[in-house]
Amino acid sequence: MTFSQRAFLFLLLLIGITEVVAQGNVPQSLAFREGPATAVTTNDQIDELFAPWDSKASPGAAVAVVRDGEIIFQRGYGMANLEYDIPNTPATVFHIASVSKQFTVFAVLLLEEAGALSLDDDIRKHIPEVPDFGTTITLRHLATHTSGMRDQWNLLAMAGWRLDDVITKEHVLGLVARQQDLNFAPGEEYLYCNTGFTLLAEVVARVSGKSFAEFTEERIFEPLGMSSTLFYDDHERIVKNRAYSYQKNGFGYKKSVLSYANVGATSLFTTVEDLSRWAMNFNDPKVGSAAIIEKMNTPAVLNNGETFGGALGQFVGEYKGLKEISHGGADASYRTYFTRFPEHNAAVTVFSNAGEFNPNRIAHQVADILLADLLEEELTEEDATEMAETEEVKIEFGEGELEAFVGEYELQPGFIITITERDGNLYGQATGQGQFLLAPVSQTAFEVKIVNAKLEFFPEEDGTVPLMKLHQNGQIMDCKRVEHFDKSSVTLADFTGTYHSEELATTYEFVVDEGQLIARHPRTGNIALTPEREDLFSGSAWYFGQVDFLRDEKGSVTGCKVSCGRVRDLKFRRMK
Repeated sequence: MTFSQRAFLFLLLLIGITEVVAQGNVPQSLAFREGPATAVTTNDQIDELFAPWDSKASPGAAVAVVRDGEIIFQRGYGMANLEYDIPNTPATVFHIASVSKQFTVFAVLLLEEAGALSLDDDIRKHIPEVPDFGTTITLRHLATHTSGMRDQWNLLAMAGWRLDDVITKEHVLGLVARQQDLNFAPGEEYLYCNTGFTLLAEVVARVSGKSFAEFTEERIFEPLGMSSTLFYDDHERIVKNRAYSYQKNGFGYKKSVLSYANVGATSLFTTVEDLSRWAMNFNDPKVGSAAIIEKMNTPAVLNNGETFGGALGQFVGEYKGLKEISHGGADASYRTYFTRFPEHNAAVTVFSNAGEFNPNRIAHQVADILLADLLEEELTEEDATEMAETEEVKIEFGEGELEAFVGEYELQPGFIITITERDGNLYGQATGQGQFLLAPVSQTAFEVKIVNAKLEFFPEEDGTVPLMKLHQNGQIMDCKRVEHFDKSSVTLADFTGTYHSEELATTYEFVVDEGQLIARHPRTGNIALTPEREDLFSGSAWYFGQVDFLRDEKGSVTGCKVSCGRVRDLKFRRMK
């Protein structure tokens, strides 16, 4: 994982956008049942987990657990439709977002097994409209997020699209055809990319001679008896028993509109019952072969020979001593998580239509209850260390000790974590984000509870602190102290003008308004730009995270490069 990926991960966990599940807790006052928890049976314990969403006044969730080829638990909670008082059940149809990707890979592998294509084919063999970037991008690169291609959702947002617009396959393919650069050379890095799976679905359609929705219906869903499952490629299609998604506001809930008409990266509609049939197919294939399953479950490898936890349309890891293969998803306010424990023929599926729901956490809590006999009871050394670090401890600091940590630390160019001290506490603030409290766990280490991370300082013998390290998701990232940048020294008028991107076919107007540099777009409104370094600004919108201005030999600003995590250095030319 590169520095820019890591910085963006930290940014995403702070702000929460599409495909990043919100961590907020729902007040217990939403619970449909009344009175204290009285969980006795395993079913009662699971009901207790979902109690905050078991309400006639809120959206909710559906859950199913598979073990040894059978569904051992399934239930629905809360409402599928708040306007017509329709409850969620195991037969409710949910949009499951990025959990769709493993079906896309499976379809490609069915065609590979039939000799119609190869994972190592150049994508341009099947979709020649994909630009020639001077290097080969294979179907395998696309299926493992190692292609280097820019992400479709980020590109669309940068181009002025709202993610609740009607977005079709043709829109995405047209955008891809205009791209001039990659984020990195194929196979060099892992960077999550939805674009690759839209392209894979189109490959299936062109090779098979059928729409992707038709191919998957005939070759996967119908043979497995997944009668309530479909790829939703027509945003006007009526789907019976469908759940709609909702987000909280100050007065209760409001609708989260989703009008996607593109498939492959997303847009699978299914139920927890149907997905349980899919889970069973991994251990006892009725469709496909054991060889296909083995390919899907095998971790991908980068050019340097390293693995990164990704496989074909899935992620491989471990949970409490068990091998785990999983994927989550989030579009609009749909929240989904599907996890398998292949060595024990077990799986947990959790879908929700509430934006504040955390399916990853709930799915693992369900596993703790129904698969308890499989899980390791003793803590691993890593678990024990993590628990010790997160326990409430009282750390005493001498005079001036906290002040030594105060300063600005750079995670990547333009992405700064600023540390301040107030009333005996340290606070951090990442570029473009709000402040967060740092809870001490040692004399030099502090927990960032809101993102499950840790900041560790490294003082020199003279008391200076030149280095801070960010610990997050198993990664340790250096953040070097930098000299304070005087933002008032920047002449904002140097950057005003009209900037056009041929790759996005869109234009922004950069203006100064009340002492603030603003990027204006006619569809998406204003983006505030804050100077972080000379010619380098941070943006207030998730899709306009960093703007690096370019100058000619005379010092005049000629354009800029915009980055936003899944898109790096997309060029805009200054028109006037």
